[in-house]
Amino acid sequence: MFHHENLKGRVAVVTGGGGVLCSGFAKSLARQGAKVAVLDLNGAAAQKVADEITAGGGEAMAVACNVLDKASMQAARDEIATRFGTCDILLNGAGGNNPRGTTTKETLEKIDLVQKDESIKTFFDLDPEGISFVFNLNFLGTLIPTQVFAPDMAKKENTCIVMITSMNAYRPLTKIPAYSAAKAAVQNFTQFMAVHFAEVGIRVNAIAPGFFSTNQNRTLLWNEDGSPTARTGKILAATPMKRFGEPEELEGALLFLCDEQYSGFITGTTIAVDGGFNAYSGV
Repeated sequence: MFHHENLKGRVAVVTGGGGVLCSGFAKSLARQGAKVAVLDLNGAAAQKVADEITAGGGEAMAVACNVLDKASMQAARDEIATRFGTCDILLNGAGGNNPRGTTTKETLEKIDLVQKDESIKTFFDLDPEGISFVFNLNFLGTLIPTQVFAPDMAKKENTCIVMITSMNAYRPLTKIPAYSAAKAAVQNFTQFMAVHFAEVGIRVNAIAPGFFSTNQNRTLLWNEDGSPTARTGKILAATPMKRFGEPEELEGALLFLCDEQYSGFITGTTIAVDGGFNAYSGV
C-alpha cells in the first residue's frame, strides 16, 4: 500500500473516470485521502465508481459530463467547487478509439486497389468524420477540461495535471491510425502545457500505459471463446515481460507524479508503464 499523506484533502478531478483504468486512478487517489470527482459521459458508470469509493471509506462524487462540451465542463467545475472546492489534481483520462478510424487489415496490398471487397476497410476507406471524432475525443478531450480547471489551479500551490497517453504515442500500431496520431498529439501537448504553466506552478506530466486488457480492447485481444487473438500473440511477443499489465500497476506512477515531495522538479515528462514494450526492438 502506498502512503502519500501530502495528497490528503486535495481535490482530484478524473475525466473518463467510469472506465477500467481511470476508475483505478480515481480509487488510488481516494485511498490517499483525496476528494475525488469522477467525471464520465456515462453518468451511471461514474456513479458506480463513486459509490465504490465511498463504500470503502473514501470521499467521492460522480458528475455526468461531456469533455467535448465546454459548457458541460464548466457546469461540472461549478458542481465540484460547491461540494469539494477547486481542483488540485486534474487527471485527463477521457479518450478512446472508434471503428470509423480503424482499418481492417494491417497493411495495404495491391489487390485491395483493384479488387474491392466491402468487408475490408483500407486506409483509403477511412471516414474523415470518424478520424475527427477520435482525434477530438483524445486531444480536445484533454484541452477543454484543462481550459476549464487550470485557471483555479494556477491560483493554488502544488497543483498538477496528469495526462494519459499510450504506447501508440511512441510508435503507431497497425489498424488504428487515428488513435495513434491522437495520442501522439496528447503527448506533445503534455510538453507544451508543462512549459506554458511552469511559471504559475502547475506541473504537467503523462503516463503512457502499455497493453492492458480493458472493455475497449477486449474484442481485439480475445476471441469469443476466451482464447487469445493473433494480435494478442504479437503484443505479448513484443513485450519482454510476456504479459498484459494489471490496472493497479499504474498506481505507483500516478501517485509519484501527483505528490510534489517525490516529483516536485518533474514536469513535461511521460512515464511508460509497459512491461518493456517501448524498449524492445524485436530482436
